[in-house]
Amino acid sequence: MKEYKLAESEKKFAELIWQNEPIGSGELVKLCEKEMNWKKSTTYTVLKKLCEKGIFQNKDAMVTSLITKDEYYAKQSVLFVEDTFGGSLPKFLTAFISGKKSANNRLKS
Repeated sequence: MKEYKLAESEKKFAELIWQNEPIGSGELVKLCEKEMNWKKSTTYTVLKKLCEKGIFQNKDAMVTSLITKDEYYAKQSVLFVEDTFGGSLPKFLTAFISGKKSANNRLKS
């Protein structure tokens, strides 16, 4: 399985692509300059990294996703449960429900 964990700046970059795809690489450079204050070299470096991770592709100067935003976040959810709760969905659900009950009780007080 490919590594899909992204740094915060990579997530913001990925969101820009998902919102605007298909997007020309030149247009992506301009968008990243405007939205993230990135230079052309930074955009291409991060794009190359995410292409190597199998999330996007840059073919004929057109950037498209290889996995959807929903697929990415679904994989992150699975990794979170595996890393934090030993892969146990019941343990995750128990912690989640307990957390929601505690939060609701604090709101009622």
